[in-house]
Amino acid sequence: MQERYVATADLGSSKIAICVAKVLGRDIQVIYYKESPSDGIKYGSVFNPKRASDALRTAVNAAEDELKMKFSQIVVGLPRHNVRQESANATVQRSNPNSCITKEEISMLKSMAMESYPLNDESKEEIYGAVAQYFSADELVQQNENDVVGSPADTLTGNFKVFVGAKKASGNIDIMLNEIGIAPADKVFAPHAVAGAVLTDEEKDNGVALIEMGAGVTSVSIYKDRILRWYGSLQFAGRSITDDIKNECGFKTELAENIKLAYGACMPDKLQSMTEKILQINDNETGTYEHLSVKYLSEIITARTREIFEAVLYLIQESGFADKLRKGIVLTGGCANMANATIMLKEVSGYSVRQGYARKGLIVADDCPGIFETSATASVGLILNAAHNELLNCTGELNAAVQPEAAGSEQAQPAEGTLFTDDDTDIIKPEKEKKTRTKKTSLFSIKVEKVVNKMEDAIGGLFDDLK
Repeated sequence: MQERYVATADLGSSKIAICVAKVLGRDIQVIYYKESPSDGIKYGSVFNPKRASDALRTAVNAAEDELKMKFSQIVVGLPRHNVRQESANATVQRSNPNSCITKEEISMLKSMAMESYPLNDESKEEIYGAVAQYFSADELVQQNENDVVGSPADTLTGNFKVFVGAKKASGNIDIMLNEIGIAPADKVFAPHAVAGAVLTDEEKDNGVALIEMGAGVTSVSIYKDRILRWYGSLQFAGRSITDDIKNECGFKTELAENIKLAYGACMPDKLQSMTEKILQINDNETGTYEHLSVKYLSEIITARTREIFEAVLYLIQESGFADKLRKGIVLTGGCANMANATIMLKEVSGYSVRQGYARKGLIVADDCPGIFETSATASVGLILNAAHNELLNCTGELNAAVQPEAAGSEQAQPAEGTLFTDDDTDIIKPEKEKKTRTKKTSLFSIKVEKVVNKMEDAIGGLFDDLK
């Protein structure tokens, strides 16, 4: 059994997190985790590859210098916003109906569904991944994967949830990596990976909403019967709270962010004696200072956070699973650490709420304490996803599938079998020709515009009340 190394980059609106793990069989030991400021990234999507590459190069070089190793490729997360979900189906007539269905056939079926799904515009869209919803095999109707694998059947049909995102956003990641001379080992739709790091099987089985609240994007992933059933996102998150502090108090963005991290809290009525404290903000350039009460700071934060949570609950209602979340809500991401955030979400929603940390026992990280913070759950999810690919070694030589391409060339495809896989089986592509893509009506699309309009109407007089 050969020792190998996997490296991941969580590309956030406010930070880039580099994580490196040593993998030996099923043992995953995180040996490096560091966060550094990001640039050229907005709402979790790379919009300026050159600026983003400069920030990523600094972060990668720091990891290489400390670990005394060189990375030839790296696993990155795909954008979480402006992603829509659709339904895709695929059917195969089995050549030997007396033989038992295998996991390889399930993987082939998923590959067929992704290949044949008709995108609205192939020049602007691409499929980020797919998740199996149910299967039918002769008299077995709408069964999960475990029930159909091992059963004989003439016909096998699969229904999949397909996640479609912007092709340019994915292509900008390739350009960014090409700038620093590193190949994309894989590009992963991170919310599904985060769930693998944070949620328990019991939560996924009984119904749970995973809310990941980062700097630029707040996403909602709903699980039921251990399957990702619904996904939605908002472009309102921690950066919106920082901007409110900046605009209300007249601070610079960096100062507003530091104040939020140090003293930020929801629900001022629950801060007890802290509400009486006054912060003195010194301006070293002019020699002046300002006073800011912790109570007023909390009121600013509470107003915006409540709006975000109400928008999240709107998405949950839109999903159709609002009354099926027996395990409530799990809140993760950088903003999950904000004082009283889970208490507020519980009061606003009526659900049970807990903070989402990486589950113990999945990784070993004795010298990387930051890896067990809520802000690092995306990195843990990417590491776990990468570790399951036994052929992946980010310090080894590149194979033909992951060679970096020049900027402006056709987008390099990630290694097969790693997007949304529930097992270690590689996807087998069907031998038949690719089906002609035909236009069809979407089964479901996320109406985030309603949420945005609702929030913009409500925000208008928000701070007049605070003053």
